[in-house]
Amino acid sequence: MNFNKKNDSVFIIAEGGDQHFGSVSMAKEMALKAKLSGADSIKFQHHLPDEEMLKDTPTSSNMNEPLYDFLVENAFTIQQHREVSIYCDEISIEYMCTPFSYKAAIELIDQTNIKRFKIGSGEMTDIPSLIKIAELGLPMIISTGMSTYIEIDETYEALKDIVKDLSLLYCISEYPPVYEDMNLMNVQTMQDRYPKAIIGHSDHTPDLFTVFAAVALGAKIVEKHVILDKKMPGPDQEVSIDFYDLSQLVDGVRKIELAMGNEKKIHEKEKEIRKWAFRSVVAIKDINKGEEIKESMVWTKRPGTGIPSKDLHKVIGKFATTNIKKDTLIEWSQLK
Repeated sequence: MNFNKKNDSVFIIAEGGDQHFGSVSMAKEMALKAKLSGADSIKFQHHLPDEEMLKDTPTSSNMNEPLYDFLVENAFTIQQHREVSIYCDEISIEYMCTPFSYKAAIELIDQTNIKRFKIGSGEMTDIPSLIKIAELGLPMIISTGMSTYIEIDETYEALKDIVKDLSLLYCISEYPPVYEDMNLMNVQTMQDRYPKAIIGHSDHTPDLFTVFAAVALGAKIVEKHVILDKKMPGPDQEVSIDFYDLSQLVDGVRKIELAMGNEKKIHEKEKEIRKWAFRSVVAIKDINKGEEIKESMVWTKRPGTGIPSKDLHKVIGKFATTNIKKDTLIEWSQLK
């Protein structure tokens, strides 16, 4: 699927990360549930710890062990990624993966059916690596959390002419974020600032509301962390939704897409309602033939099948050509 700024449906990524905990069967279950929920893609991560970090790299406070140790224990081998990617083909959901090093990207291209790379916010400013990955020829989706516009500008300028189908995701790299920090109007700012990129949103809130808002603002890609059970401990547990919530997210996004037109017209379902909901000119007292219509004799009431209420002033001052009963619609044929 190639993204289109105007016409394509929002591309929905279920971010499985490493919350398979090294289990291929769990990863396959996540892929199947993502498919059944209606997501377009299930995404995992390919880590070669010694290629991407020093062993003593500090980690976030929500981690119970050093990130390096967690990855050594739980990260998939490229053979496991291959098995999961083949399964994704079998169930018709796009396998996606984030390479955390150039070597990881090479392995993914050589061993899996990966169609595009997703780059995390932590790698967004690593322009030397991004250029080498871009030279592999796949589309790239890049998250922009923790970055200034100057830094995003630099990455965009470095990649805009060499990446096929470049996408940038607005992102706040808080786990979970404070809602006041979300500043979702940046989705539209990025659309204007980066015209050669498709703009989406990577969401780390524990619920769905900001995803829906981002789609309403024009995000064409949304990414949300998923977990089989929200009670499971894991590196992304606090910002993950389960697959029931994912199905609700997909349903909401698709409904928002249907609702985002800008045509104002009277729709077929409205036409029947107009007949009773609008108001017409009515007699509020008996009017005799030959009487001049005074303001005290007429007003507007439902239904809207007679003289439109906006024409009340045109009725006043005319003369009745027949007797008109109280609480009846007045017709032009009764006036002269």
